[in-house]
Amino acid sequence: MLLINMTDVPKSHPRYKSLILRERLVEGFRTGVVVPQGLIAHGRGEMFDYLIGERTIKEARLASKAAAAVMLAAKRPVISVNGNVAALCPEEVVRLARATKARIEVGLFHRTDERVSKIVKILEDNGAEDVLGFLPDEAIPGIDHMRGICSKAGIYYADVVLVPLEDGDRVNALGQMGKKTIAIDLNPMSRTSRTATITIVDEVTRAVPELILNVEDLSDDPAARKRSIVSYDRDKNLAAVAENMSKSLKSFLKR
Repeated sequence: MLLINMTDVPKSHPRYKSLILRERLVEGFRTGVVVPQGLIAHGRGEMFDYLIGERTIKEARLASKAAAAVMLAAKRPVISVNGNVAALCPEEVVRLARATKARIEVGLFHRTDERVSKIVKILEDNGAEDVLGFLPDEAIPGIDHMRGICSKAGIYYADVVLVPLEDGDRVNALGQMGKKTIAIDLNPMSRTSRTATITIVDEVTRAVPELILNVEDLSDDPAARKRSIVSYDRDKNLAAVAENMSKSLKSFLKR
């Protein structure tokens, strides 16, 4: 389990939450869970988070409801976990997996057996059981490199895959396999955002708890689940997010 000394981050600091997330990632880097590229990706995401006011906006809530409905309807849902997700919100991922009866699989771009083992350990320390990914036995068609390997019992045979903090090539390849994909990505212009079946534009430690709440709210309401899916349009949703970001920037420039 990651052990972080938070005493150096005063709660009175206006950037407290952001700094805590950074500390979690830095600790993950020190322990070999997070790679340097993951730190860069997080910093890039922070820039987009500023533009939505570091909050869960309406468009993200609409996408989250649709995502919850799709996960509840899935027969073989899987949550893919990378180093950043394991460092930032492992407990919430486990809670979501339980609420949706989803399998958890470790999926890494920069893969080593040691790193997979450490991520599995973090997930297990937070209550996960039977985490997949250490002994992959299949490959995603069209994806070269080790990032394409996966578990037959997990991602390969899944019908819905939640891919937080993912790369667009793999999301596209999963879609070509006929799977529905749910992305969590702060950049509405990314290939991942524009390729996933449903894209939640939000910071992952806000998005996963929001998704859990929506799963709980919709679990006994099939009519509401249907409405959530029908009312969601990915491209319109992303355009609305981009417009929100544009207005935020214009408002800042007028100050």
